[in-house]
Amino acid sequence: MSGWGYALTTVSMVLFWGLIVFGAVVVVRYFGRTGRSVPDRPTAEQVLAQRFARGEIDEQEYRHRLDTLRDGPRPTVTW
Repeated sequence: MSGWGYALTTVSMVLFWGLIVFGAVVVVRYFGRTGRSVPDRPTAEQVLAQRFARGEIDEQEYRHRLDTLRDGPRPTVTW
């Protein structure tokens, strides 16, 4: 074999093993990702509690909004 044969063999082996490692990483990441879900977003009640804890709303508004969240919107009657 000439010098080019050795160089081609070396490059092809590096590419081969690089593709094997890349494929293994892709497979592991793909199957590892399916078990995980999107990070949980806080619920409306948690956001409301955080706002109350920071002092953005007072207790009366907190209770009113909490009741609204739990009971659903109350129908408004217009005459």
